[in-house]
Order: sequence, then structure tokens, then C-alpha cells
Amino acid sequence: MNSPFQVLSDAFQAQYRVNFSLERPDGSIVLTLSTAAGVAAKRLIRQAQLQDPEQLERLIQSIRFGIAIEQGDSAPRLLADMTTSRDIRKAS
Repeated sequence: MNSPFQVLSDAFQAQYRVNFSLERPDGSIVLTLSTAAGVAAKRLIRQAQLQDPEQLERLIQSIRFGIAIEQGDSAPRLLADMTTSRDIRKAS
């Protein structure tokens, strides 16, 4: 299995600077995605999410969904994309 940190980096590094920081003694980390314009997303990630590939993929989709909504994308369209293609990356 790939490192969860590598999976997260690979999922976002094309569009964002990816930074991880240790947040709590329980192993939770903070993922910060940023651009030259500032922070695009900041999420606390539990150790269980890092250890389970399915939870990790759901987390990635959730972060993409949140960023897209904040950027003005249509929630119904994004949800349809999630259920049909399981991928809500914005089309270039």
C-alpha cells in the first residue's frame, strides 16, 4: 500500500502546495492546501482515515467537493459526478 501521505500529496499537488503538520498526540494531522492566493483548504485528518484506503479516498473526495463548492461550482452537478465517476476533479 502507498503511504497515505503520498496518496494525499498525489491527489492535490498538481493544483496546491500540500503541507502536513502533527496536530494531536493521538496521531491526527492537519492537511493544508494552499496557492499563491492563500489557503484553499485545511482539514484535520484522524489516524483511522490515514490507515484505511477507503476512508482516505472518501476524505479526498470530500476535500475536493468542499473546495469546488467554495469556488462556486454547482453542488448537484458535483454530487452527480461523485456518484457516476467517483471523481469530482474540476475539468480544465
